[in-house]
Amino acid sequence: MLINMKIQKSVKRFCPFCRKHTEHRVAQSKKKAASPLTYGSKIRARRRGQARGTGNLGRYSKPAVSKWKMTGKKATKKTDLRYECTVCKKKHPQARGIRAKRVEFV
Repeated sequence: MLINMKIQKSVKRFCPFCRKHTEHRVAQSKKKAASPLTYGSKIRARRRGQARGTGNLGRYSKPAVSKWKMTGKKATKKTDLRYECTVCKKKHPQARGIRAKRVEFV
């Protein structure tokens, strides 16, 4: 777990739209909360024996799994960085986040 993470404001990296390495501007985006209807939440609920099994059992849809909560809060959030290509102006997210308390752009 990193306390303070320093990131360059611009980085040269591969742009999947231009299909070549170009200069990118880095910006941080706010992480969105997980939905109670995500596939992972249903799997976790099923493991705890609180979901309704597999398939839709003849129904069109199912209500949100709201009977349980994940307990224990993590001390840090994962970084959610967006890279904007300076050539084509398209944005793409980072592959996976790194846990850090604060992200500082240098």
